[in-house]
Amino acid sequence: MNGKKRSTATESVSPDDAPELTDAFFEQADEYRGDKLVRRGRGRPPSAARKVLLSVRYSPEVVEYFRATGEGWQARMDEALREYVTRHRAA
Repeated sequence: MNGKKRSTATESVSPDDAPELTDAFFEQADEYRGDKLVRRGRGRPPSAARKVLLSVRYSPEVVEYFRATGEGWQARMDEALREYVTRHRAA
């Protein structure tokens, strides 16, 4: 049996040719301690106006209506409820 053949030639690379690691690189990097992820550097930054996660039951008609509006239906549902609160808070 033949050993594995390399598909591309390997050549020696000088460590001096490596790109410089800047502070921006480390800001975006994930930090691990062993196998455990300690800090994720990428992704959406935390919002100042965080939303609350909870479980709510709605009537099927309401859910069907908003789902039929397509992608982002939960955000539209949230906006409709916020409009309701704004109108009724002023009264």
